[in-house]
Amino acid sequence: MDLQLRGKRALVTGGSRGIGKAVARALAEEGAAVALLARDRSRLDAAAAELAAATGARVVGVTADTTNDAAVKDAVADAMRQLGGAIDILVNAAAEPAGFAAPPTLTEIRGEFFHAELDTKVMGYIRCAREVVPGMKAGGWGRIVNISGLAARQTGNTVGSMRNIAVAALTKNMADELGPAGIQVNVVHPGLTRTERTAPVVAARAQASGKTEAEIEAQMAAMNSIQHIVTADEVAWVVAFLCSPRSRAINGDVIAAGGGAPRTIHY
Repeated sequence: MDLQLRGKRALVTGGSRGIGKAVARALAEEGAAVALLARDRSRLDAAAAELAAATGARVVGVTADTTNDAAVKDAVADAMRQLGGAIDILVNAAAEPAGFAAPPTLTEIRGEFFHAELDTKVMGYIRCAREVVPGMKAGGWGRIVNISGLAARQTGNTVGSMRNIAVAALTKNMADELGPAGIQVNVVHPGLTRTERTAPVVAARAQASGKTEAEIEAQMAAMNSIQHIVTADEVAWVVAFLCSPRSRAINGDVIAAGGGAPRTIHY
């Protein structure tokens, strides 16, 4: 299926690694010009060069910490300058994943940690959207996809659940506000996802438990209905469709991309 993305300009935050990088690759493979936004210049440059060589698309890097208003404003302006026009597609993925480190318990949660988490994953998403929406409105078309996570539907990580639920609420409000201007906004909830971070985690858990890495991976895969650890590329294919004109019928909705949660029904 042609996703009709050729000629579109995309900005992917958190684009130098993990799900963000996989999304950038998927969009570039569909013919979009892509700007990656991240904090680490060396990693950013390496990712941009790798994706450009692999896809033949224009892929550039812009640096910013998404908790900084001025930095985001400058980075988006830089992305538009390098890509030659307004941003058509924004994928917000700049946040630390919640699933790899032990979350703080209720008594361990402090204001500094709480505010930092929401400043990055909620307010950071708002900052980026705020800068690209005027250009989308002027063009009468846009797609915004916010990467959140299945902690929104599960207990076990209090702040992780709160920030992901907040992203879902933000997404629906944005969708209702911006839909009449031709801009559609959706949220994708990945679950446990295979990225660059997975192998070291598997190795550490195997060493700590005395089990083999294959046994640890089987345990992790058993957490979803397809008995397979979803890869970053598999999440990216879902996101790329939502960025496409062909996703016209979907707006303000939540798409889970975690392989299916056993014994739960969402309706």
